[in-house]
Amino acid sequence: MHRSRIRLLRTVASAAALVAARQALATRELTPVLMWIRAEDEAAVRADFELALAVRGASNAARELADRFFFETLVRIHRAGEGFPFTGLAPAGTPIEPAIRAADAALASGDVEPLVAQLTAEVAAGARERFARAHAAQAHADHHVAAGRAYVAAYVELTHYAESIAATAAGHGGGHGTPAAEPAAHAHD
Repeated sequence: MHRSRIRLLRTVASAAALVAARQALATRELTPVLMWIRAEDEAAVRADFELALAVRGASNAARELADRFFFETLVRIHRAGEGFPFTGLAPAGTPIEPAIRAADAALASGDVEPLVAQLTAEVAAGARERFARAHAAQAHADHHVAAGRAYVAAYVELTHYAESIAATAAGHGGGHGTPAAEPAAHAHD
């Protein structure tokens, strides 16, 4: 795969890190990349950057391989810093999630309201859909065991959805450098 077609979309931060990585390789200056990794990971990234630079000039194939090596190293270390595994580089054209595009647009425009509106609509739609299934199943839960189990499954889906949204909104849903916390134990009335 030609290096210009390599694109990271596992997270937008990874995609932005790739832009910085391309810039770093072109200018032979690592500084633009360093903000995308934890300080404790800098030595490893620096070493692989130097290795990539050392072999890039050998041939077009060497350049492509060295670039990919550095991109994969950077994203693997960046993802580890977020508490997530490296699952590879996504191919060019991999769609970016609408919420991520909206967050980028909000940062670019300085206006968060379209992002808030989009997220609010998505959360509301998810809650309404899960509520409708649970409420409909609740009406038949005591008719027979299978119906009761269908209700419990819908109930659990609704409550876990609400719990995960609330945890994320409260800042307990993970983030850069912080893996998502396990949800607290909860009681079902």
